[in-house]
Amino acid sequence: MVIRRERRADEAAVDAVTTAAFGAPGGGEPVETRLLRDLRADPGWIPALSLVADGADGAVAGHVVCTRGAVGGAPALGLGPISVAPERQRAGIGSALMHAVVAAAEASGERLVCLLGDPAYYGRFGFVAAADLGVAAPDPAWGAYFQARALAPDVPRGPFAYAAPFGRL
Repeated sequence: MVIRRERRADEAAVDAVTTAAFGAPGGGEPVETRLLRDLRADPGWIPALSLVADGADGAVAGHVVCTRGAVGGAPALGLGPISVAPERQRAGIGSALMHAVVAAAEASGERLVCLLGDPAYYGRFGFVAAADLGVAAPDPAWGAYFQARALAPDVPRGPFAYAAPFGRL
């Protein structure tokens, strides 16, 4: 497996993996695929933090992205969506993508990354309830499922806002 930056030529394959990973009732396109397309067109898109995992066959097996968000007006990252082709799940691809995107974010000087997801899964990557770091979820009902990981000692505090396309879901 090779993890690398997404290229324009990967977009259709990434969208197909995202669609397969999230599925939709009746076989339609899931909201995550539409979100990904909208994020690519948004000023919050950060090309260096859109990563794909290529399988041994060279096909896109997974994808993760972080986009520009804000905490109380200070720059932060929103992670997601992350997807792995169903036939490739439970083989470590998602974990490798998570480690890679967090490392890339930290190396680029980012201070905080937030996500909405299962604490039991994301806790192993250093994520904690965002409230524990003084970061408020866009929706208070998310509770402990809204998580954050500090990438620097001086993380911003306050309400989190995702890139604009998340608000149109």
